[in-house]
Amino acid sequence: MQPGPDPDDPALLRRRDRHARETAEAGLSPIATRSAASRGRGRPEEPDEFRTAFERDRDRIIHSKAFRRLKHKTQVFLNPEGDHYVTRLTHTMQVTQVARALAAALSLNEPLAEAIALGHDVGHSPFGHTGEEALSPYFAPDEWHHAAQSVRIFETLEDLNLTWEVRDGIRAHSWKINPPPSTAEAFCVRFADRIAYLAHDALDALRAGVLDGSEFPPSVIERFGEPGRPWVAAMIQAVIEESLRTGAVRMEAPTLDVMNELRDFMFARVYQAEEQLRQQRRAVRVIRQLMDWHLAHPDDIPGTYRQHEASAATQAADYIAGMTDRFALATHARLLPGDDAA
Repeated sequence: MQPGPDPDDPALLRRRDRHARETAEAGLSPIATRSAASRGRGRPEEPDEFRTAFERDRDRIIHSKAFRRLKHKTQVFLNPEGDHYVTRLTHTMQVTQVARALAAALSLNEPLAEAIALGHDVGHSPFGHTGEEALSPYFAPDEWHHAAQSVRIFETLEDLNLTWEVRDGIRAHSWKINPPPSTAEAFCVRFADRIAYLAHDALDALRAGVLDGSEFPPSVIERFGEPGRPWVAAMIQAVIEESLRTGAVRMEAPTLDVMNELRDFMFARVYQAEEQLRQQRRAVRVIRQLMDWHLAHPDDIPGTYRQHEASAATQAADYIAGMTDRFALATHARLLPGDDAA
């Protein structure tokens, strides 16, 4: 038997600095984004000794306050009983895993996809997908959107000086946003977001008793299998195969049709179900009453959110959209103790 490696041999470890990592990116796909070719940051910085620009952005996002608050923000179900429901933070981690899986399989820049995915939802208000509806009366049509708010957080409220590519991917991670993102890695995040929320929101709906497993459209079960990991795997595979066939990040058309059918089903049976709408109306009322209070009492907005060049509505929305669910409810109960919304 030959002896194993000497644990004290320094040759067992190799230095892999930024130059080595950037050099390795030469082997990525032709449409991959090279960190050394980034359009840069708003303020020039000295490069890191070990990390590429996108790796540095990923780390900054993970250490941000806005990222930490995601653990106490709702994904779909408000104040659910049980420990296994998806929160905004676990959704973000699931999106990140799927985006990295796509980027790795397509030889794209994994750290760029990872950074975009980690930062894509920090602009969401408390109580799930209520922010746009709750805050719309205070702004011009379509002016307030959680994706734009995510960028604003990283550019203004917690100025992380991220690269242009990461900010652009966060800005356009939602399919409704135009113009679309400029990198293939950001398109990985677009697909990853939809794959993750459809698969895991369906499991949460089953867990909550909102859906029965027999109610899903037959085409969904036929193409994706039973809810859970098979759905995620099938949708990832459909993106990989079509992207390799066409040279752009896409999903194979028949599978995309089924995924869209599943999305329509989820909106009709889960996201816009009567009980869910009742909870959303309550959440919208809390957010709007907090907005009205802080517009009338601007001195109650903490100094870190008082961007004096911004409008009063923007300052109030910066503060309230950043709240976790429980902090929003506690603040509402403190400021409006006679109201039963909290």
